Amino acid sequence: MPDRPPSGPADYLAAERTFLAWIRTGLALMGFGFVVARFGLFLQAMQMGQPSLPVRPYGPSFWFGTALIVLGVVVNLMSSWSHVRLVQELKRGGSGFAQPSSLAIAVSILLAVLGIAMAIYLVSVHAPNQTHSETVQEKSMTSHPDNGIVTMPGHQSVDQTVGKLEAILEAKGVKLFAVVDHSGEAEKAGLHMPNTKLLIFGNPKAGTPLMIASPSIAIDLPLKILVWEDSGGKVWVSYNSPAYLQARHSLPAELVQNISVVEALAGKAAE
Repeated sequence: MPDRPPSGPADYLAAERTFLAWIRTGLALMGFGFVVARFGLFLQAMQMGQPSLPVRPYGPSFWFGTALIVLGVVVNLMSSWSHVRLVQELKRGGSGFAQPSSLAIAVSILLAVLGIAMAIYLVSVHAPNQTHSETVQEKSMTSHPDNGIVTMPGHQSVDQTVGKLEAILEAKGVKLFAVVDHSGEAEKAGLHMPNTKLLIFGNPKAGTPLMIASPSIAIDLPLKILVWEDSGGKVWVSYNSPAYLQARHSLPAELVQNISVVEALAGKAAE
């Protein structure tokens, strides 16, 4: 068998380019793994403003991401070892590397397995539940996590909804401090706006412990429910989300129930 020609600079440069390509692959796997590992936190952040959705564990994304990071480290280590072997083989004039790369094949198979597992996981997380979707659509409740306002449709006029809410508050012994008629005040000023009324109510026994624990909550107390009509004549009921108020004022978890009553009151008023 004729001897192989001595390796020249082109051979070594080709080996170095291959080595650098493997390094880039390893770094890309580690970077992508970090993104996947943090994906669970992203999903939880998206869910914060949607209390009606069932709580889902997002731990698998951490393990998928960790697996990709570990794979990236292994690729870099194996590519370093393979590069040293290749350079030594070139110096000897051998041809032991004239065969498919076992490292490339192993990495491609592992990535395929991880990709399938991640696809199954994402489908299980995001697959819509038809019954739940229909329920949410029927309620047509919207939540704005940025400003903490929850809005739901009313099924009666503004005045009827306000009257119902006043009756509920009286029956429950909750003090109604004021009903601010924004549209009425606008009319007095010679302006026109759709019917809009704000009810301010509360109970000192429930509100005082909150203000003692976190004085800044006083800026959002007493509780408020806004009953308003849009330009199309549709009536809506809005209130500040208790979860938002808790986060905004760092309220203790055991005291959140003192303001959670607003959810039930708004729901009954909107019926």
